[in-house]
Amino acid sequence: MVMLWQPSLPERYTKATPEELARDITARRRELGSRLLILGHHYQTDEVIRHADLTGDSLKLSQQAAHEVAQRGAQYVVFCGVHFMAETADMLTPEGVSVILPDLSAGCSMADMADYDEAVEAWASIHAALGKGWAGRVVPVTYVNSSAAIKAFVGERGGAVCTSSNAGAVVRWALGGGDTPAGPGQEVKVLFLPDQHLGRNTAASLGIDVAQRAALYDPRKARGGEALGGMSAAQLRSARVVLWAGHCSVHKLFRPEHVEQVRAAEAGLPPAQRTTVIVHPECVKEVVDRADVSGSTEFIIRAIEGAPAGSAWAVGTEVHLVSRLSRAAAQRGVRVRILSDCQCLCTTMYRIDQPHLLWVLDNLAAGKVVNRVRVLPEAASQAMSALERMLRLAPSAPVAVKGAAAAALVD
Repeated sequence: MVMLWQPSLPERYTKATPEELARDITARRRELGSRLLILGHHYQTDEVIRHADLTGDSLKLSQQAAHEVAQRGAQYVVFCGVHFMAETADMLTPEGVSVILPDLSAGCSMADMADYDEAVEAWASIHAALGKGWAGRVVPVTYVNSSAAIKAFVGERGGAVCTSSNAGAVVRWALGGGDTPAGPGQEVKVLFLPDQHLGRNTAASLGIDVAQRAALYDPRKARGGEALGGMSAAQLRSARVVLWAGHCSVHKLFRPEHVEQVRAAEAGLPPAQRTTVIVHPECVKEVVDRADVSGSTEFIIRAIEGAPAGSAWAVGTEVHLVSRLSRAAAQRGVRVRILSDCQCLCTTMYRIDQPHLLWVLDNLAAGKVVNRVRVLPEAASQAMSALERMLRLAPSAPVAVKGAAAAALVD
């Protein structure tokens, strides 16, 4: 795990009221004008989202930003998200644009669960266990919620990035051998990083018996001396998909009993009056299996926005997003609530707040760039190859950015 140091803010920021901070942020935005672009991830608080020029999710937001930068000639992109998102924005925006993360401690616990050196070690041990006589191949796939280093690891080994929207298409491509289709009788395995739950749910959706044909590599067990990260050689040999033992701390809070509680409370209602349970595929398989439907953040948003009046929804994703969806839907006569009463918020995303946002804007107005996030050219090149492979599988209208990874996909 990479820990980034964030300096403490002066009292000017920590003691100001929310109203004073909002006023000063607005003034700075006006002063910086078209040189500035602020991005706000869906999981941000309302007080941050209100300052964003663009809102969205992960890769889509970075790609939209790349288009806007080209249109308005912006010099600064302030990403109100987490570290891996700022890395992606840095790779997709033109050279000379500074991508800034208001609080460098805003990381992603899931992304941090996949370390580059541990991935290299896992790759070597998996191939050693399969043996020199094994004629198959392993194709790596990484969720976009991963570091640039892991994206580079995957890209260098012929793999691809995926989003929660296109994971099925990317994993299907990988199972077929990736860019080099498997020959007759040649076995292909997929190493899926870093979210085991998205990987497991995706494999199951493709018809794979994940109870028998998926194995789990746990880097913590590998660090403790357990061979193959805790899986047996037999499990590895039978597996079609090897899952990395990572997870989203938010979506893991949703449990099967939360779905069952919704069902039990409405057991006497006719089907048309029952609540639809919709969850993100980062939830555990037992939750996804019990839900009525699962899909990416953008899928969930579109489903709620298109829901008919009188319908009711229980949503298994981050609380700030669900709250905004609920308020907007209520105006159309649609009832939306979070699936669980637990405080299902992204704590690292929550570190981005108005004091930190104003601090970086004050520095920009003074001609100083702070908290710039940059990806080394060598890593960026390999990571971009993994992104480009994904985009070839799911093409859409291109936008003007420095690389070929220029489509408006959703996560």
